[in-house]
Parts: sequence; structure tokens; C-alpha cells
Amino acid sequence: MSNILIIEDEPGLQMTLEDRLRVEGYEVTLAGDGLRGEAAALTGQHDLIILDIMLPGRDGFSVCSRLRKAGINTPVLMLTARGSDIDIVAGLRQGADDYMAKPFDMNVLLARVEALLRRATMASSALAEEGEQPRYQFGTFLLDLDKRELYLDDDPVLLSAQEYRLLEYLVRRPNKVLSRDQIMDEVWSYSSEATSRTVDVHVAKLRQKLGETAIPRHILTIRGRGYKFIP
Repeated sequence: MSNILIIEDEPGLQMTLEDRLRVEGYEVTLAGDGLRGEAAALTGQHDLIILDIMLPGRDGFSVCSRLRKAGINTPVLMLTARGSDIDIVAGLRQGADDYMAKPFDMNVLLARVEALLRRATMASSALAEEGEQPRYQFGTFLLDLDKRELYLDDDPVLLSAQEYRLLEYLVRRPNKVLSRDQIMDEVWSYSSEATSRTVDVHVAKLRQKLGETAIPRHILTIRGRGYKFIP
């Protein structure tokens, strides 16, 4: 049974989310402010975090950023009251895996929750079933599929859960041009009103962590078509 941490300060929404998620069979942990939510998330005992942006004590952007820096890769579904591009991009850049704008349809939120949880379990089971090589070397980097870690020499490179899934997807398909829609369908598993922006932000974050912000070496932009991974 998956355990979901809800970091939300609105009592009404907190209660609604808790009740519906429990009905769906999830265990739920609640936190009403950013500081308590961050402390709960740092335990690493949760399978998914639903994180509001506007929180007392510490805002959702800061909480998400601090969790990623601490090595917590639990999927984060961020809630934004405005749903503006600025909020969405800021959340994704801080390491969020997905976002939803308030007010939202509860059935849509449940679908997003299921997709995030499903991808985490499918990745490990698929590797075992396929019996493929557990490591990919490119340049000075090593992607270890068993450990779900990226290494530069012997040092781990901190990636969010969604950044790892995107990198793994690209690495498995070297020298192929992949459209943004194709990447979104395969990595995010559902459609989104901000498809291109979501993919672009995560690619930019990956390039930054690969040290290739100025001159991309491994993840190339193919103008008008999408992206291509070069080993």
C-alpha cells in the first residue's frame, strides 16, 4: 500500500484529499505547513508527495528544492493556485515531477497520482524482466539502472525522480530523434497542456547537471523535431 504525504495548509482541501485517497486505498500522512512537511518528507518513508506552493513556514518551491538537495527523490506532485507558466516552470526547475492548477478535478489528480506511482514500480520490474545490461556508459558518466543512479566518475549526480526517468528514456534510445510529444507520452504517461515546456525544463535541468548548459554534448536539440541523445 502506497503512502502519500500531503503538504497543504487549507483544511478543506486537506480533508478532501485525505478522504478520497484513503477511499482509493492509499495511506495518507498530513502536514499543514512547509517546515513540518519537509521534516516528514526527509524521513524517506513516503511513495509520493502532494505539495502546495503557498505554505506557511516555508513555501513549496523551497521545500522541493531542499528535498532534492538532501537526496530525497520521492515523486512530487505540486499544486499551484494560479497555474501560470511562471509557477509551473519554477516548480519543475526545483525538482517537481508534475503539477496541477487549483481548482482541479479529483479524478484527474488521482490519475496523475497513479501514473507517478506506476512509473516508479514499472521501471524496476521492466529491467528485471528484460534482463538487459544494468549500466550505460556515456562520456565520463555512468547510468546504473539497478541503483537508479547517475555517476560522474565515482561520485553520484543528484537527480530528481523525473529527471532520472527522462535520462533513462533518452539513454535507452541513442541517436534517435524523439519528439516532445513522444517523450511526454512515454515518460509522463499522459497528455498535458504544457507538454513542450515541461519537457524543455527537464532537459535543461539534465544538461545543467551534466555540465553541458552552454554547449550540449549528449542531449542535442533537433530544431523543429525534438531531442536526440548522443552517447
